[in-house]
Amino acid sequence: MNKKLFIVAIITLIVDQISKIVMEEMLALHNITIIKNFFRLTLVYNKGAAWGIFSGNKMLLIGITIIAVVIIFSLLKGFKKNTRNSIAFGLLLGGLSGNLADRLLLGYVRDFLDFTIINYNYPVFNISDIAIVVSVILLIYAILKGEDSDGNTSKR
Repeated sequence: MNKKLFIVAIITLIVDQISKIVMEEMLALHNITIIKNFFRLTLVYNKGAAWGIFSGNKMLLIGITIIAVVIIFSLLKGFKKNTRNSIAFGLLLGGLSGNLADRLLLGYVRDFLDFTIINYNYPVFNISDIAIVVSVILLIYAILKGEDSDGNTSKR
């Protein structure tokens, strides 16, 4: 694993875990409205994955995460070694690690970012979830640029 990727993964994991600890303390008694009808801090203990799928299947979710990490390490070798790809894989591994740590230590994932957009209340999420989504966007961009096969940067 290259140094940049490792640093991004560790920073992501640390920021995620610290934010969860702080939010759990702040939100223990009540939610906090930041922007009325748009953004709140709401503490949720999620025993599932996105939108609560596989709720209560802790071991399945842990297994899926471990398999995903193994797949990521095998895919990593085929991507061009550049800063953007290192950041993308670091965010992905850090985000997966943050939610995996919660599942292993607590049995659930702590979520706290709560948005309502155009009258739709999105599932509450956390820093790890943001890191995972950003990493996927960056990796899709890398694939579209042709950076996903042995450093080839030809346009598709």
